[in-house]
Amino acid sequence: MKEPEALVYLMTGFLDSGKTQFLKFTLQQEYFQIDGKTLLILCEDGEEEYNSGEMLKYGVVIERVEEQEELTEEWLSRMKEKYRPQRVIIEYNGLWKVSDFESLSLPEGWEIEQKITTVDASTFQMYLTNLKPLFVEMVRGAELVLFNRCTDIKPLAGYRRSVKVVSPQAEVIFEGEEGEIENIFEGDVPYNLDAPVIEIRREDYGIWYVDMMENPDRYNKKVIEFTAKVLKPRTFPSKVFLPGRMAMTCCADDTTFLGYVCKSAYAPKLKPGQWVKIRAKVGFANVSVYHGKGPVLEAEHIEDAEPIEELVYFN
Repeated sequence: MKEPEALVYLMTGFLDSGKTQFLKFTLQQEYFQIDGKTLLILCEDGEEEYNSGEMLKYGVVIERVEEQEELTEEWLSRMKEKYRPQRVIIEYNGLWKVSDFESLSLPEGWEIEQKITTVDASTFQMYLTNLKPLFVEMVRGAELVLFNRCTDIKPLAGYRRSVKVVSPQAEVIFEGEEGEIENIFEGDVPYNLDAPVIEIRREDYGIWYVDMMENPDRYNKKVIEFTAKVLKPRTFPSKVFLPGRMAMTCCADDTTFLGYVCKSAYAPKLKPGQWVKIRAKVGFANVSVYHGKGPVLEAEHIEDAEPIEELVYFN
């Protein structure tokens, strides 16, 4: 396979979320230096500014895009011809849809290397309430999501879950005034992990779903009980089904079914859309639907249940 001519880093985040501060620091670090040229494309003006002369010391040249309409495939191709960069960093405008950029065809030889999102924790809830679709696009597919300016650790577990349900692979880091915040999530679940049967209340389903994804050792060989809707994918064997609930990731038109594979001799009698209460033992195995190893529930008891609010929350 031919080596890419330039690696592209996409930096997303709302205005004043710390994108520029993060990049200024990173671009000056020894570990981030390269022999070739770095093209830094700025799509918005924040409080922090770059010193063009200072950046040249690190092989960084800067181009600005004032309007989204300017950021086209043709313009990117001109930048390739003008600079022949070995690396391209795009500090994206927080109010532009990330999907608009992702739909562009990059110049030949350019390849997306990493997507990073910065978040101001002090304003996150406000942005999530008012601009959730934009935020979901930012973190979808991101390798790193950095929450800075963290002053209250109480909501951070919920913030992490909001990211993980969209991008399970993302590394989520929280930083306060003294640097990275660690070891704040131990025992942060609202149910008893040591109970003979771990009862997952309907309001805690989203918390459980994400936590089992992130901390499988907590749940291996444990018995859990929860209420869910039955989904029966055509590709599943007759004695396997998918119990779960819907999560609204950004808007009413963008929902995802969250469930884990469950085995039961009773499964052939279940109907799609049926609500059931399940008690099951948790194990882990390689399953095609996970594209790797993931939770597999062995049902010990299944009974009919009254429908509950279907949408899942993660706080």
